[in-house]
Amino acid sequence: MGGIGTDPEELRLNSRALHWLPNLLTVSRIAAIPMVVGFLYLGSHDGNWVAFWIYVYACVTDFFDGWLARTLNQQSSFGRFLDPIADKLLVAAVLLAVVGLDVVAGPSVFAAMVILLREILVSGLREFLAGITVRVPVGRLAKWKTTIQMIAIGFLIVGPAGPDFGPLTTTEIGLIGLWIAVVATLITGYDYLRAGIAYMAEPRP
Repeated sequence: MGGIGTDPEELRLNSRALHWLPNLLTVSRIAAIPMVVGFLYLGSHDGNWVAFWIYVYACVTDFFDGWLARTLNQQSSFGRFLDPIADKLLVAAVLLAVVGLDVVAGPSVFAAMVILLREILVSGLREFLAGITVRVPVGRLAKWKTTIQMIAIGFLIVGPAGPDFGPLTTTEIGLIGLWIAVVATLITGYDYLRAGIAYMAEPRP
């Protein structure tokens, strides 16, 4: 008698499901983007909170899809291609939404613009450097930048629906976090830019 879960066909199907699970989480993160933006544009406090919790889901899957892929040894070219795109789409869509809704206004629009431009710059440089097999490792500051940026965007999504924290509103905390992320963004973006310029400046035979 075979043990539970030892049937070859069952094992094959389970292996295939596990192979696609990290990618399915990444795809679900992309699918969550229009829902976040849509609930934000309802213009109600309930809509802001629903958008926030969908955003939290997207952030959590951002961690778990990579963790599952490494843990299950199920990393794929599709996942390596789609995961960073999903992250950038989420950040870009939400930043554009909060600017359009005037949650981010005045000089803080510049902060959102810097973050968006950095994402475009880094994407182009990564593609260029990957083509010449030059890798720029993700440093600790870049990881902190991502964490602060995601938390700040979460505060901005809640915006006027959130409570005050002493003298600061939820939106003001989000804006402060956004400016802190901008400083880290400029530093980490420079690292990528320096690697690309250094290679392009080298004389070629």
